[in-house]
Parts: sequence; C-alpha cells; structure tokens
Amino acid sequence: MIPFLDLKKMNQPYEAAFQEKVTAFFEKGWYILGDEVAAFEKQFAAYCGTTHCIGVGNGLDALVLILKGYITLGKLQKGDEVIVPANTYIATILAILQSDLVPVMVEPTEDTFNIDTSLIPKKITPKTKAILTVHLYGQCSDMDEIITIAKAHNLLVIEDAAQAHGAVFQDKRVGSLGNAAAFSFYPGKNLGALGDGGAITTNDDDLAEVLFSLRNYGSRVKYKNDYIGFNSRLDELQAAFLNLKLPNLDKDNQLRRDIASRYLAEIKNKEVRLPKWDFSNNHVFHLFVIRIKRRDDLQKKLFGNGIQTVIHYPIPPHQQNALKEWNHLSLPITEKIHDEVLSLPISPVLTTEEVDTIIRILNSFL
Repeated sequence: MIPFLDLKKMNQPYEAAFQEKVTAFFEKGWYILGDEVAAFEKQFAAYCGTTHCIGVGNGLDALVLILKGYITLGKLQKGDEVIVPANTYIATILAILQSDLVPVMVEPTEDTFNIDTSLIPKKITPKTKAILTVHLYGQCSDMDEIITIAKAHNLLVIEDAAQAHGAVFQDKRVGSLGNAAAFSFYPGKNLGALGDGGAITTNDDDLAEVLFSLRNYGSRVKYKNDYIGFNSRLDELQAAFLNLKLPNLDKDNQLRRDIASRYLAEIKNKEVRLPKWDFSNNHVFHLFVIRIKRRDDLQKKLFGNGIQTVIHYPIPPHQQNALKEWNHLSLPITEKIHDEVLSLPISPVLTTEEVDTIIRILNSFL
C-alpha cells in the first residue's frame, strides 16, 4: 500500500536527536514556555520575515487569538464582518464565530481553489473590518489584490497559513504578507509536530504584546492578569521537535514541488483536472488536489491498486450541520469543488517508484 502520508517515515530521521532533547528536557525540569519555545519563536519569526512569533496550542487557537487580540486593541468589535473564503476547512469559519464576529463567505476561483479577489469588493459593507484569506493546499492567495482592496477600505488582512509553511509571494514568505498570520503544526502539515501546536506571526508590536498575554491567561507577569485570556501555549516538547525540523523545511518543500511537477507533466487522463501552478515558490503543495467528476470511482480504483487518497473536503462549511445559519447559501463553485476534489499522495518521502505507480494507475482510469 502507498500511504497517503507516511508520518512515521517522515519523522524517523529526527528520532535520535529528539531523544537527546527529551533527556535534556527532563534534566532541566522546565516544562512550560521554556528555552525551546523561545528558540522556536525566534527562529520561526526570522524564517517568516517577521519581528514576532507567538507559539500557541494549535492553528484554530492561533486564528482566534489574532481576532481576539484585535478586539482587545479596539480594531475589531463584536458583530464586525470578516471576509473569508467559502472554500476552506471549517476551522477558519469557526475562529470568526468563536470571536463573536460574522463570516462573509466569498467563492473561490476554480483554477487556484483560493478566494476570488474580484468578488471581494461586492461583499464589503460598512461593517466589514477584515479579510481573512486562506493559502489553501499550500498555494498563496492573490495577496497583491487583497492588500490593495484592504488599503482602499481600511481593512485588516489576516493570513490563515496553516497549510502554507514556507510558501513565497514576491520574495516574501507567507506569515509576513498581512497584519498577522496563523500557522498550524498538526503532524500532517509541511512543518509538523508530534501533536497539536500552532503559532502567530506579525510585525505589529501592539498585537504581539497583547497576544503574549492572551495565550497565557491574559498574563505576562505571574498572577498579574491584564486581560481575559486563554490557556493556549505551544508545548515545550513540540517546540523542541519543530526546532529540529525547521532547518529542513525548504528542502522538504522543494521535494514536494518536484513531485507536483511530475504529476502535472505526466498525468494525461482527460477526465482529470489538474491544479494550476506557475512553477514558482508560491506553492508548497501541502496537498496535491485534482478534480474529477467520477471521483468515487477513481478513488476506489486507486485504493484497489494499493494507493491511498483523501478528500479535502467532502462537505463545504456552509453546508455543515454546525453552521445551520448558513445552510441556505448557494455557493455553486464551492459546492462543485467539494464534490470533485481528490488529494493524491505527496510528501518528501514518497519514492520515485511510488510516483510512477500513482501516475500509471491514474492514466489507466477509464
């Protein structure tokens, strides 16, 4: 079986070094917000090209904390509208709702799966205060247009970069393109931990100061609480593991792009719609997502030939039972995408022979 994602194989090279980190961790006896978290925050901020990185518990918390941070600073308030892609994982929408804000969903382009920037101005009202864009599947949104729109309407720009660690847009990495950005280090991400983890990057000094408190019960000084905060701190052991993996992120992303290049050049099935990519570093291929009308049939054939695939995502957010208030929306492009997408295996440890097999079986599907 060719697994969709072989996490054991991906993480095995770091095992010995991590064991050394664990030994040092026990010897030191400092378990929360220690040296490893501080080191990761410094290194990841430098990697993204920002002045601040705040390690938090997970990617959803990262988004919520950004929004709550701006509420604390008075730049957002309860009931404000946030422009967001309709085609995203539900966590993006949940963060807005959990912050007492209102999501305004915008259709994607069919070529990139990302938000259609031409539709954003039509959705802006006097209550609109932010654009929360998602670099879906690892491909940068059209940030030039988003920033232009945001400046014209005095809107905040927040990046959901949970799937796009290391992607580059015009010589700048994601995480540094808007006012703030949220990252997830869920194990399957391009930079994945051994459990949950997340981070926020920003160049906004005021926001960073608030976030360092909000993640820790609203406190920077023990037993002195300035805000109604949260308990959402990047775990010291997860940070230790991320510190080992971060230096190899660019290399791993290039291996993903190499596989994507092969898929794009060698998959010749007329029923398969391949993703659009300009072969720049604006895509890190967290996922390689094809579209096909007979998706279920193709998935069965691939599985029958020992190839695991995953559907990202079978149900769009606005049709989820959790979001009944939005079930009435008609978002035909989003709905069509969710009916047709299929994610192929792609990772730094996928072998040439495995890629050969995937391409051969795809091309033989009739």
